[in-house]
Amino acid sequence: MRSIWNGAISFGLVSIPIKLVNATESHSISFRQIHAEDNGRIRYRKVCELEDREVSQGEIGKGYEDADGTIIPITDEDLSHLPIPTTRTIEIVAFVPADRIDPLQMDAAYYLAASGAPAAKPYTLLREALKRSHKVAIAKYALRGRERLGMLRVVGDAIAMHGLLWPDEVRAPEGVAPDVDVTVRDKELDLADALMDTLGEVDLDDLHDEYREALEEVIAAKAAGEVPPEAPEAAAGGKVLDLMAALENSVRAARESRGAEPAEEAEVRHLARGRTTPKETGGKKSTSAAAKKAAEKKTAAPKKSTAAEQPAQRTTAKTTAKTTAKTTATARTTGRTTAKSTERTPAAAKKTGAKKATAKGTAKKAAARKRTA
Repeated sequence: MRSIWNGAISFGLVSIPIKLVNATESHSISFRQIHAEDNGRIRYRKVCELEDREVSQGEIGKGYEDADGTIIPITDEDLSHLPIPTTRTIEIVAFVPADRIDPLQMDAAYYLAASGAPAAKPYTLLREALKRSHKVAIAKYALRGRERLGMLRVVGDAIAMHGLLWPDEVRAPEGVAPDVDVTVRDKELDLADALMDTLGEVDLDDLHDEYREALEEVIAAKAAGEVPPEAPEAAAGGKVLDLMAALENSVRAARESRGAEPAEEAEVRHLARGRTTPKETGGKKSTSAAAKKAAEKKTAAPKKSTAAEQPAQRTTAKTTAKTTAKTTATARTTGRTTAKSTERTPAAAKKTGAKKATAKGTAKKAAARKRTA
């Protein structure tokens, strides 16, 4: 990698020759301005206003415009005599815990490469000291015509430096937060926590610039004379009227996207406009849903008798059994009596017929005796 600055790290009385190398690079796709009619390039030319002619890069210098419009020329020779010790030195001024650095101050990042073999030993010493202390070094340095603030930390086996904004360059967040009183309920926080747990962590190496990839596809299609791919229609958004519903849907969607089975959750009911919350009386739900569930339970399972009802049921069963037994015995007795009566009737008839015959015979004999006399 090509170095953009040469200097040294000042670590107390230790001086470490280093080279400054860009630690980041941009993959953004840049465009040229063209004349839409004939695709001709549109260029910016550096023209001197006084002479009305284009000037070369070698003729261009620096100048400061005063409040009244006067231009004060500043040469490289003037800048080389600035009364600061950081013109070619990264001067470490303190060592602090990493969490003392506000991420808002983070700027460009660089790698500090050891410049030559003599720099290897002090470079390694500083690196290992940073590792063991679990701290970062705060330093001052000059780059591109101005003094800057930096933070040195260990990245792998190298030392990296992050440019930092000066504290007075970070604006206070005044007027940014909502200026109205908002109450966040515990249920909403619970759902927010559930959403955070569902989304979980991510490997930053898996993230990539999808916009740049789509733009490369469009450029490739145009270069091949093909029709550029069309973007899918975005899902219709809407105003979030119910925060709880939005949180619940977000948790459900996150779980489905990760292939996780939805966990059983407490049901959160949302009321329609113009309705009031149904009250619960005596521990029984008054909602139609609760009544329906109760009816289903009654239909599905037969109702068991209570302890108070069971003795009464047993007594009734015993009484019924006794009555049935008596009725059966009575019926048997009646049947026997009827049968005996039926058996006795023919015999009585025979006796009656014999008595009648005897009486007739006696009457005939008496009549015959009267006639003889």
